[in-house]
Amino acid sequence: MSYASKQVKSLPPYLFSVFHEKKRKLQKQGIDVIDLGIGAPDLPTPDFIIDRLIEEARKPENHKYSPYGGSQEFKQAVATFYKNHYGVTLDPTHEVLTLIGSKEGIAHLIQAVINPGEGVLIPDPGYPVYQSAVHLAHGESVPYPLDEINGYVPDFSKVPTSQLKKSKLLLLNYPSNPTGATVERETFTSAITFAKEHNLCAVHDAAYDLVTFNGYQSPSILQAEGAMERAVEFGSLSKSFNMTGWRIGYVVGNRELIQALSIMKSNIDTSQFLAIQKAGAAALTSDLSTVKSNNLVYQERMETMVDALKQAGINAGKPRGTFFLWAKVPDGYSSQQFAEKILEACGVIITPGTAFGAKGEGYFRISLSVPTDRLNEAANRILKMNAVEERDHE
Repeated sequence: MSYASKQVKSLPPYLFSVFHEKKRKLQKQGIDVIDLGIGAPDLPTPDFIIDRLIEEARKPENHKYSPYGGSQEFKQAVATFYKNHYGVTLDPTHEVLTLIGSKEGIAHLIQAVINPGEGVLIPDPGYPVYQSAVHLAHGESVPYPLDEINGYVPDFSKVPTSQLKKSKLLLLNYPSNPTGATVERETFTSAITFAKEHNLCAVHDAAYDLVTFNGYQSPSILQAEGAMERAVEFGSLSKSFNMTGWRIGYVVGNRELIQALSIMKSNIDTSQFLAIQKAGAAALTSDLSTVKSNNLVYQERMETMVDALKQAGINAGKPRGTFFLWAKVPDGYSSQQFAEKILEACGVIITPGTAFGAKGEGYFRISLSVPTDRLNEAANRILKMNAVEERDHE
């Protein structure tokens, strides 16, 4: 007898848990492994956020259950952030919902909205959780291709009409994980127009909205005309404020979609610890100077690694957002083969592009969220490997 459901048994292991196990085994063999696979910020959570957490954690009233939809202070902070940063006005009571990280929110929204057999348009390449969340909701993933040649902007014309007719949700993600692609507001305007034409709800995963470089500001899908009629946007404090383990995020936008998710969540969880929500409110209403300082660190790391890869004959563009590099695999290798070679020859973990979908073949992803000295060491190892190969071919 199997205790797991069919949906769980047919779900492959989460990609990065597999990498973690591989890393653990190599370390047991005494190998110094540098993990550039998973995107978890290594920089510290800003002191003012920690101070607010400690202050609130000492108050007995914060150890009671949170309101199901989240504390009013946190939801108001999200609304204030959207007004200040995007010029978007939100009703914190009905158009903002607190999440235990945006990952759970996206998965639960899909369950709350689609019926078994309905389709969800997901980017390819894209964050693997999208596909697994659709699978667990008994839905059907409908990949839409993202190509380097057009800057990884969606080309919805390549989605078969037959699949569109049975689809209900459209997922977007910019700045993009894994490609690092960024877009302007016009992309969201086109997406909302497309969603309206095909009676779809639009969902934008904006986990990296504040991780940007060289003056670029990522737009919000809610800035597009008509977005509030059919769209929601997920945000996270994990990447911008180095709060991954705190598990705090939000969703904003269309009231009906948020109400559906709220009903789902009120039957599953009781929101996040109030002290964490209040510390998150302090983060969102800050001047974002710590975010800007972090971005300078990521930008410097990005420049270093792009230059090292270039010297090794590997082409990687310089992204305007995220802390990922999306690079082309050298000729003669598949994505998986090259990732295995880098691990064996350099002791460095990179993520093969196929982990993010079929369109990821021919690419690999590097995370810049490791200490700078370790990133430099990884770059040096790759350069040494390339130098050895060049000597062998002479």
